[in-house]
Amino acid sequence: MVPSTDIARTAALAADAKKACDIVALDVSSLSDVTDAIVVCTAPNERLASSVIDEVEERVRLDCGLTPLSVTGVQAGPWMLLDYGCVVVHVFSPEGRDFYRIERLWGDAPAIDLPLVD
Repeated sequence: MVPSTDIARTAALAADAKKACDIVALDVSSLSDVTDAIVVCTAPNERLASSVIDEVEERVRLDCGLTPLSVTGVQAGPWMLLDYGCVVVHVFSPEGRDFYRIERLWGDAPAIDLPLVD
């Protein structure tokens, strides 16, 4: 089985490849009974957000052998979500990210090191 931190890195790299911005991955395993890691990123428009979701799904399936348990918010809105059980990927519009400030909910969680391209 692939470690949740590796799944989170794979998802973050996929989001980065599709030009998502402000990508953060947090290890919430010691703070949550629901998931081990979260990935949060921003896509400036709905079309790019859908592209990010598609790329994350494909990369995680190919590299980690996982398909999401659920995909939420794909039709429209400020927040799209891929739930892999052990990792949850959040793709926000800029306004949604500013409004929900999900990283603040997990402020005590350590960051997962991400080798992203600047």
